[in-house]
Amino acid sequence: MRPINWAFLAALGSAALLLGALFFQYVLGMAPCALCYWQRWPHLAAVGLGAVLLVVPSPVLAVLGAGAAATSGGIGIYHTGVERGWFDGPSACSGNIDFSNLTAGELLDRVMAAPVVRCDEVPWEMLGLSMASWNAVLSFVLAGMWLMALRQRG
Repeated sequence: MRPINWAFLAALGSAALLLGALFFQYVLGMAPCALCYWQRWPHLAAVGLGAVLLVVPSPVLAVLGAGAAATSGGIGIYHTGVERGWFDGPSACSGNIDFSNLTAGELLDRVMAAPVVRCDEVPWEMLGLSMASWNAVLSFVLAGMWLMALRQRG
């Protein structure tokens, strides 16, 4: 019986999360906010690390994969906090801009340049958890799988 290739499964999990995000974006028409994009980059790195690890077995790559997945999870926690009002989000997507000292022209320029999708609104949730929350949970599971790969490789 062959041992489980935890790194491959973790990289596959990151790929599945990315495909899910793209499905929500392009099939269901839910445009991502800035924090949504930030959560995608570490998963993309994890997929790449998984591909490299298939060719070059290295415990360092497994550590980097765990770090990438955990980074996406951390951003997911931050994004969840922004959605729930626990944290201030980036001013570019959370509406935390001080308009009191702006002229009418400057205000119009800011409104026209503002992103359409807000980071502090929950566009979809399941079982009381937003997409950002689910990403955090699943990303930490994937980080654990990367650590299993590290342990497996000795």
